[in-house]
Amino acid sequence: MKQAIQTPIAKKISKALTIHNDTRIDNYYWLNNKENPEVIDYLNTENAYTKDVMQHTESFQKKLFKEMKGRIKEDDTSVPYKLDGYWYLTRFEKGNDYPIYSRKKGTLEDTEEILFDCNEMAKNVAYFNLGSIAISPDNKLAAFSTDTVSRRQYTIQIKNLETGEIYTDKILNTTGSVTWANDNKTLFYAMKDEVTLRSHKIFRHKLHTETKEDIEVFHEVDETFNTFVYKSKSRKYIVIGSSSTLSSEYRILNADTPDADFKVFQPRERDLEYSIAHYNGVFYIISNCDKATNFKLLKTNETTTEKENWVDVIPHRKDVLIEDIEIFKDYLVVNERENGLNRLRIIKWDGSEDYYLPFNSDTYTTYIGNNPDFNSDVLRYGFSSLTNPNSIIDYNLKDQQSEIKKEQEVLDENFNKENYECKRIWATARDGVKVPISLVYKKGMKLNGSNPLLQYAYGSYGSTVDPSFSTIRLSLLDRGFIYAIAHIRGGEYLGRDWYENGKLLAKKNTFTDFIDCSKYLIEQNYTSNKHLYAYGGSAGGLLMGVVINMNPELYHGILAAVPFVDVVTTMLDDTIPLTTGEYDEWGNPNEKEYYSYMKSYSPYDNVEAKTYPNMLVTTGLHDSQVQYWEPAKWVAKLRELKKDNNKLLLHTDMDSGHGGASGRFESLKEVALEYAFILDLEGISA
Repeated sequence: MKQAIQTPIAKKISKALTIHNDTRIDNYYWLNNKENPEVIDYLNTENAYTKDVMQHTESFQKKLFKEMKGRIKEDDTSVPYKLDGYWYLTRFEKGNDYPIYSRKKGTLEDTEEILFDCNEMAKNVAYFNLGSIAISPDNKLAAFSTDTVSRRQYTIQIKNLETGEIYTDKILNTTGSVTWANDNKTLFYAMKDEVTLRSHKIFRHKLHTETKEDIEVFHEVDETFNTFVYKSKSRKYIVIGSSSTLSSEYRILNADTPDADFKVFQPRERDLEYSIAHYNGVFYIISNCDKATNFKLLKTNETTTEKENWVDVIPHRKDVLIEDIEIFKDYLVVNERENGLNRLRIIKWDGSEDYYLPFNSDTYTTYIGNNPDFNSDVLRYGFSSLTNPNSIIDYNLKDQQSEIKKEQEVLDENFNKENYECKRIWATARDGVKVPISLVYKKGMKLNGSNPLLQYAYGSYGSTVDPSFSTIRLSLLDRGFIYAIAHIRGGEYLGRDWYENGKLLAKKNTFTDFIDCSKYLIEQNYTSNKHLYAYGGSAGGLLMGVVINMNPELYHGILAAVPFVDVVTTMLDDTIPLTTGEYDEWGNPNEKEYYSYMKSYSPYDNVEAKTYPNMLVTTGLHDSQVQYWEPAKWVAKLRELKKDNNKLLLHTDMDSGHGGASGRFESLKEVALEYAFILDLEGISA
């Protein structure tokens, strides 16, 4: 009989971390060095332990992987879009993990021209990602970017689409985004800082020249800002943007004169956020200026761009958040959010029409799709719900007729969307605020407290988790699980104030909202603490770490993916990618008030000697957003202090970063592991 692998115990090397006359002792700080062979040995030992503990589920994991993969159409093709006389599409071939990008000139019946076959490009590397493709204005060249490490540092190259030749131009350490000037030979791109990975400089590159000759056209010196570059939909302007959590700034340049100087659109101001879109001699601006918390739409002449010249187009509304706009020659489309739900507003420029597309559902998500053509009369948008597969819809703005171009296929003969029910309920938080929860489960389920339930949330950066369909999730729903999305403060589900009340010195609202949602789900007999599971990733992993420190008794199991759990140490280290740009989200711990508040909830700093739920923690060795050592240290400390025999597993993908494995299906293996973990805890093995 095979002997079980011993529970890994990380060695302790005491390190004192002192600031503001306060000292924290970190016994596992030594794990912060992947060049140390002992660190790699420890991570491999943890992986071996996880594999051993989960060995009895391996055939079940394979079954889950097979059924999740089996629901996805392998030989799938995107809905084509037309630009400059070409139809562009992305397709997958059966048996291949990566997409093929192609185009057809004139009509969809014409010969296919393959631009990039990522299956060929991914050979001989453990990880591959094609970041972006930018076609030159004359349609003859494609600038493209690749990442083969999973650290989001992309290499830009240029391909001649007429000859197939890859030019010798090679630009390293970029964000991956490329913008062509109108001369077909000048490129603009954003460079990353080698240490922090902050995008901090914009360069101009001339075709067939060495990168050492590239001209720096902008340097973002403020470490709390990132910079980026793009071309306006009108194609008249190259735009450089700079953004932080609370402020933004843009510079513009006529795309016909790429060697000229950029002009500041509106100088940055603390707490002034804005974004710009150009059309017919006018810039349209979404901004929170004049205390417009939920943003408003303004406009200004392209020659007088400063804030004092901005004029309201759609004024600020207390209960409606403006998220996005799309401009056509005859119409303006506005993506708004009211009471948590997206709405698409159609406005004719001449003022003769102003209405909303109708959506008859209690909980759904809709979004503006890819609409690159100014002159089109067709709006492409997407629609999905927890029970409805994603649909791509073309809406004719003139005759107001809709055509579903594609509905996501679910390759499962037993799938029928009518077999599932979704709804939205409202939990009351401890301060009296109503917190929405979106739910989906199989119809006919009895709410008697015995149902397993997986509760998910994110709750940071104003990022809203909309209720959308997932074929993968069916593997839980069909085995009796309820799936719940808690729309907690820290996102923007209920507008900008919902975000403001879940950050900085109000961050704990995020955590208590999640806990209060859990208690409500238990009170309403959707589940019980013996069957309640929680899942979160990245900043949502921080959420998991906090809730198990505060109320571990509520949960039977926890899934924490790439969790941001060593908040204080990370936010004090300004050499770590993303840190300085996040001071306006979490606070700057170099200031005592923020340090103390952050320390009071930081999961790693608040691990105690008590009973914790069963836990599976996942990370990637090359993660540039949440470094692998955060979950590694957290698990080590939990092992040391916890007073239970519940499972505690750490799985590190030694080849990937924050986004997990590359390839279309490889990431499903990690999902299969996560699902097998919680299903096994429920005694479900088939």
